[in-house]
Amino acid sequence: MVRPLRQAQRYARGRWRLIGVLAGVLALSATSACGGGVGAQWRAPGADGTQATPAPVASALLLSHAANATNVSPADPVTVELTGGKLETVTLTNSQGKAVKGDFDAERRIWNSSEELGYNKTYTLMVVGAGADGQRHEDTRTFTTVKPKNFTLPYLRANVGALLDGGTFGVGQPIVVWFDEAITDKAAAEKNLVVTTDPPVLGAWRWMDSREVHWRPKEYWPAHTKVTVEANVYGRDLGGGLYGQEDRKATFTIGKSKIAIADSKTHRMKVYINGSLVTRINGKDVTAGIPISMGKGGYETTPRGQVISFTTNSGPHVVTQKYEVYRMTSASFGITDPKSPNFYDEKIRKSIRISGGGEFVHLADWNIWAHGKTNTSHGCINVAPTYIYWFYDQFGAGDIVDVKNTSVKLDVRDGLGDWVLSWEEWQKGSALS
Repeated sequence: MVRPLRQAQRYARGRWRLIGVLAGVLALSATSACGGGVGAQWRAPGADGTQATPAPVASALLLSHAANATNVSPADPVTVELTGGKLETVTLTNSQGKAVKGDFDAERRIWNSSEELGYNKTYTLMVVGAGADGQRHEDTRTFTTVKPKNFTLPYLRANVGALLDGGTFGVGQPIVVWFDEAITDKAAAEKNLVVTTDPPVLGAWRWMDSREVHWRPKEYWPAHTKVTVEANVYGRDLGGGLYGQEDRKATFTIGKSKIAIADSKTHRMKVYINGSLVTRINGKDVTAGIPISMGKGGYETTPRGQVISFTTNSGPHVVTQKYEVYRMTSASFGITDPKSPNFYDEKIRKSIRISGGGEFVHLADWNIWAHGKTNTSHGCINVAPTYIYWFYDQFGAGDIVDVKNTSVKLDVRDGLGDWVLSWEEWQKGSALS
């Protein structure tokens, strides 16, 4: 306000009195405005309680699959998004005109396919939408899914004789994924294998060969853990154009902790259930352990040059299968001459398999004199009738029979020898390091 007054003084110095009056009036007006009077004021947008109308956001249509794309994975969902607007129609059809299922989000801004696509198929995607900025969006495009050179199907196993789904297993049970084709890109396969546990359990994968990969915890499972395993391999290249034929999923539960420790030196087998030592079986005191007889030791070479050991392997064995009656014959490992002192062919009752190489815990009523005293078997753990019926009823797939103090170590690939390796050694078998 001062500068206009000085300009008036510069051009009309003879009118000092009038200018002074005007200055007072203007000053009074300014004072009234600051004090809440009715004089005009500048206000920021929205300062009077009203909202400024924002400019419309520029809309854009985003699609997950490029036009005329080839070798698309059928497992990858088709996604359509219209930023700054709403989708009106989205249709995805195969070459026969069959629609693929899909869903919009609540704002109708995003559409996702909810149905897997097929291999070696051509699809057409048609989209119509309207942006809040008034722009219309329309797009029609086609793409083609990959044509694999070969397929592989994963099997989720407890062991060679049982699948995992829905069962209850012991605290030593590893997860076995077996592919019906050799996997060349093990890392690609392993990335799509998922294990979820409740409660959370630390574990890792290890490849046994080109088809079989195992997952085990760092330590034995906590009792009553709930486990889900998924092989999400459909649509995934597992090396050399080999693709997963379909996904597989299994759930299972860990039961009680049941661990038997068989000692070759004491000729006894102590049994622990949920960490507590079993002290009586059928009225007998077994605080020192169940009397047993184990592998007698020594070797024999078969006509084909294979060396057969008769020593029970040391290390934690995982129970795989049980048989009320099982035929055991030395011919299974090449000894067929009845004159051999190691030849046998018998049907054995209450047989519990603990290795792939033929080790069992089983009924042996022909050498009870040796139980608790000396080792006379061909490698199995012999148990008398008084104890084997109870043991057979108690122990099942995934339970542990840990053999101690023998001269031969169980191989990690012999049945489920997963626990013979330290945690550090186990992790080295992962394709993902």
